[in-house]
Amino acid sequence: MTISRRSVLKGLSAAPAAISLFSIPRYSKAAEITLRYGNNLPLSHPLNIRAKEAADRIAKETNGRVEMLIFPANQLGGDTDMLSQVRNGALTFFTPSALVIATLVPVAAINAVGFAFKDYNQVWAAMDGPVGAFVRKSIADARLHALDVMWDNGFRQMTTSGARIENADSMKGLKIRVPVSPISISMFSGLGAAPASLQFSEVYTALQTKVVDAQENPLPIIQVAKLYEVQSSCALSNHIWDGYWFIANGRQWSGMPADVQEIVSRAINQAGLKQREDIKALNESVQTDLQSKGLAFNKCDTDSFRAKLREAGFYTEWKQKFGPEAWGHLESVVGTLA
Repeated sequence: MTISRRSVLKGLSAAPAAISLFSIPRYSKAAEITLRYGNNLPLSHPLNIRAKEAADRIAKETNGRVEMLIFPANQLGGDTDMLSQVRNGALTFFTPSALVIATLVPVAAINAVGFAFKDYNQVWAAMDGPVGAFVRKSIADARLHALDVMWDNGFRQMTTSGARIENADSMKGLKIRVPVSPISISMFSGLGAAPASLQFSEVYTALQTKVVDAQENPLPIIQVAKLYEVQSSCALSNHIWDGYWFIANGRQWSGMPADVQEIVSRAINQAGLKQREDIKALNESVQTDLQSKGLAFNKCDTDSFRAKLREAGFYTEWKQKFGPEAWGHLESVVGTLA
């Protein structure tokens, strides 16, 4: 199935205001099990398109015995609300980013260690391998169930209205907006920048009025928010990779019959693998579109960023916070950081 950039970006900028559920195939008998899944992305985003495919497959393979209802675009509240709902059982499934679930399971933020991953090969080797397994166990300790496949949210890139960001020296004193996330603030402070934590809704105005000069986000977000109107260059830094954990209420998951667990997990995991390919293709097409709108792209010296963070003690600090076991799993894939 081909997902066009235009359909995704249109949906990202105009999420539905009213509650509307994806339709699912109806069978002669009413569903015996209803799974409720909430997320914060619009209907046209690859995550929801692939989740809809999973829902259809679940209904088909159980002959209507199980239905999965999808509530997109924050229809059931923000991330904090939905995390609470999946914990108390009001939701069966939720897909928080790693930084969101880290408020409950701190080690889940380990994939956001600055400049840890050089490319997607390392990302998936870690998250489909030892790092993902360790985080899933920690999620289970919080009485939630994380499915095996993590879905993609993409690498974050840095943009600025001033001089191009080419190496760690470019960060000195740079006023850059960052999410309200301890590890992000720690990283940019370690690079010598002046990070400012602002809600995303404030970013455009803050850049326009020069409250900050720079920001960082995945390319589709830069496109949707029209940040190219107030930024002149983008450094392909890949400084943080983030993804979505497909988590379930632990009690509901363990209460499902074994055959239903198998069908549901297989459908969702295979949909997640397809979503990864969608995001990869989307990022490539968005860069071309942003260039046509005047945003200049450049590569940067990522080794200099890692050296600066090492010198600032960033990696040592977060090794202590995440613990030697989790950190060892990360370094087994990406090499020595601290």
